[in-house]
Amino acid sequence: MSNIEGKVVAITGASSGIGEVTARHLAKQGAKVMLGARRTDNLEKIVKEIKDAGGTASFKSVDVVKRDEVEAFVKATQEEFGKVDVIVNNAGLMPLSPLEALKVDEWDRMVDVNIKGTLYGIAAVLPIMKKQGSGQVINLSSVAGHVVFPGGAVYCGTKFAVRAISEGLRQENKDIRVTTISPGAVATELLEHISHEETAKNVEGFGQIAISSQAIAESVAFAIGQPDDVDVNEMIVRPTVQDL
Repeated sequence: MSNIEGKVVAITGASSGIGEVTARHLAKQGAKVMLGARRTDNLEKIVKEIKDAGGTASFKSVDVVKRDEVEAFVKATQEEFGKVDVIVNNAGLMPLSPLEALKVDEWDRMVDVNIKGTLYGIAAVLPIMKKQGSGQVINLSSVAGHVVFPGGAVYCGTKFAVRAISEGLRQENKDIRVTTISPGAVATELLEHISHEETAKNVEGFGQIAISSQAIAESVAFAIGQPDDVDVNEMIVRPTVQDL
């Protein structure tokens, strides 16, 4: 898609999974990608491989729960490439557990990463995009942002919030495209961080039916690649066999 070539795309949570694959996929199509995450050793390796394959990429360490680091990440993107056309707010956590388990620290972390991290990304790019008169914010929600299930109350709440924030952003800004992508079961590290043993066993089936991160990367590319007057607002991408 020609509307991707030359665009500057900042991606959080880019050291693995959906973020990494999206960065590689967009770079192949001519985008200039800035990768952000905490694991800089992974970022350095990914960026080198993108460059070796002929792409344009850079990276900067960022913890999305820290507003100043997100601002620095976006500023570095602008300084490196001269503009910021797209931000992909991809960083997220999914430590599922029933409310009765009282994993309050995990609740706090999910709220910080999934909601506040997305808000910090929006806050960092919005002044730039408004000045440019154009831009696109792509937020990663989840199927869990459309339905609620036992063990997922807090996680679902954070992903419902991402959808609400995205819709508000869209309505308030007619010069900025806003896309929410809601993946179903995808083969990433998310399931590995569930500390509640019974819940971890209950979701094992999702890992068995999971689709690859490439499917989400292609969805991101589809949304970016549309003509400037076309705003793909919501996409749900799940395995064909997934019920939820």
